Amino acid sequence: MTARRAAAALLLAAAVTVAHAGSVPPQGCDRPMQVDAAQQDRLLRFAAVVREALAASGTPAALIARSGTDLSRFGLRYSHAAVALAEGLDMPWAVRQLYYDCVERQPRLFDQGLAGFVVGSDNPRIGFVRLLLLPPEAAAPLAAAALDRPLALGLLNARYSANAYPFSTLYQNCNQWVAELLAAAWAGRRERDEAQAWLRAEGYAPEPVRAAPWLMLAGRFVPWLHFHDHPDDLLNAGQVQTSLPDSLDAFAVQRWPMARRIELCHGPQGIVQREGGAPLADGCVPGPGDRRWAWD
Repeated sequence: MTARRAAAALLLAAAVTVAHAGSVPPQGCDRPMQVDAAQQDRLLRFAAVVREALAASGTPAALIARSGTDLSRFGLRYSHAAVALAEGLDMPWAVRQLYYDCVERQPRLFDQGLAGFVVGSDNPRIGFVRLLLLPPEAAAPLAAAALDRPLALGLLNARYSANAYPFSTLYQNCNQWVAELLAAAWAGRRERDEAQAWLRAEGYAPEPVRAAPWLMLAGRFVPWLHFHDHPDDLLNAGQVQTSLPDSLDAFAVQRWPMARRIELCHGPQGIVQREGGAPLADGCVPGPGDRRWAWD
């Protein structure tokens, strides 16, 4: 991984607070996204295709990730992960996630419809969603854990850091909450320290990224970016380890090889869906065997 790409990874982590609320009006550190009527229509149609893919799976829960800030030139795509649930929330296939309230500087448990989740990207023209459909023996306990509100809230840390170290209870980021929920679902670990110990023992190891000096300096001024929870040996080597959607995906597939990965995107040519295989092209260009829905 190049230094520019590594720096972008942490920039992405710092940016995951941008639009987690979706339908909630952007405030504070959230950046408002301008969407015209045609773009809104396409985003709603894209959300409907994502919902259809989830409904056709027959699973009660799935891991879902979305693209956020466009960092495709750095080879990075997904910023924010959540759990999509077939039932139990206000509507079928809503998502449960950690949301950082930029105004109050407080992380919260937030439930959101798929349309709002999809809109939570700062690029209304091109966007990506990745689904990981787990086998029943993994999906059922994940659904139960996600819908256990006291458990889900118990894993929520009051202190947020976009680049939180995955094996410290000092802070937490959005993706780390999902990781610890997996530990609760699959191993009954209801406390954060126990969940992290289990994750580490089972091979959860987010790839460290190289932090540019300017980013380390930014930690002194940005209230949702911290470094003192990270081990000195990593910081001295200019590296930072934090949870990102790719880490969750790799861990879940390692543990459940039968999991099915579906990637969807919307772009100028329409909507594209691919199951398995290589990632979709950055411009959302369909390839052989992909399903495609052209815009009218």
